[in-house]
Amino acid sequence: MRIIHVTDVTGRLVTPEWLARAEAVHRQLRAALPADYAKKMQRVFADGGRMLVAAEGERVLGVAVWRVTENTSANLHLYVDDLVTDEAARSKGVGKLMLDECERLARDLDCENLTLDSGAQRQQAHRFYFREGMTITSFHFRKPLA
Repeated sequence: MRIIHVTDVTGRLVTPEWLARAEAVHRQLRAALPADYAKKMQRVFADGGRMLVAAEGERVLGVAVWRVTENTSANLHLYVDDLVTDEAARSKGVGKLMLDECERLARDLDCENLTLDSGAQRQQAHRFYFREGMTITSFHFRKPLA
């Protein structure tokens, strides 16, 4: 199993073939992604998002979308937008490999924290995050405007 950076740290798409391969796994977390996945992801990358995948051979086992941002609560931090492991590959170290790579990137980029949000219904993911040393530091609230 290896990590492949779909984008570099500047957001430039460096492995477009892996972006296409990532789509099916990414949709396991975000089923409502639009039909034009590549176009959507290009907008995400233009807005600071970055992507890496965990792969075995040509098969994508997991997808992580991340960005570096700074705010008043977490200071400079690497925020993980999405972290998803293919259903058939869960509990086999894929998520840990991707989270470890995100932590390595955060340290290399001088971030103070590694942060993410996780849906309240995702208890299995929460157990994983706790095992990896993460803690709940706040609630995330949303008010749909449409």
